[in-house]
Amino acid sequence: MNTDVLVRLGLSIVLIGLGLGLYKVWNGWQLRRLARGGQREALRGLEGLRPGVPGVLYFTTPDCQVCITAQRPALRRLEAELGDGLQVVEVDASVRTDLADYWGVLSVPTTFIIDGAGQPKSINHGLTSKEKLQRQLEAAQSKSAAPIEADAESVVVELER
Repeated sequence: MNTDVLVRLGLSIVLIGLGLGLYKVWNGWQLRRLARGGQREALRGLEGLRPGVPGVLYFTTPDCQVCITAQRPALRRLEAELGDGLQVVEVDASVRTDLADYWGVLSVPTTFIIDGAGQPKSINHGLTSKEKLQRQLEAAQSKSAAPIEADAESVVVELER
């Protein structure tokens, strides 16, 4: 009986690891796909961005309670803190399904960190804290040459819901 429990625990750990690995691969592929689209395509949905200023592309819907109660306030605090050093583009995924499809949005809230050159650098599926967004923005500015892989922290938030 003890061995059966250990086998099941081991299998669960392997499946979770496989899921996290696939999540990282998917997000990396998404970032590369968006970057390969060229400057004109990469700016799809970001036409109003000021050049040279990093941003957050934020997908939401009117009925997303997590978006209203937690994600939007986190973005507003970040905007207040960074002032003109940040731009936030909010997209209603239920109205702009073309943009949600193009960017590969599977759920809301989804945020993309955009560097000053207009290139996507990070993806967050689910609720993302102000602090994490700020770290990603800083990393995107300091390493603007290569995409930053999404980390598994976003998955944990999704699983905790």
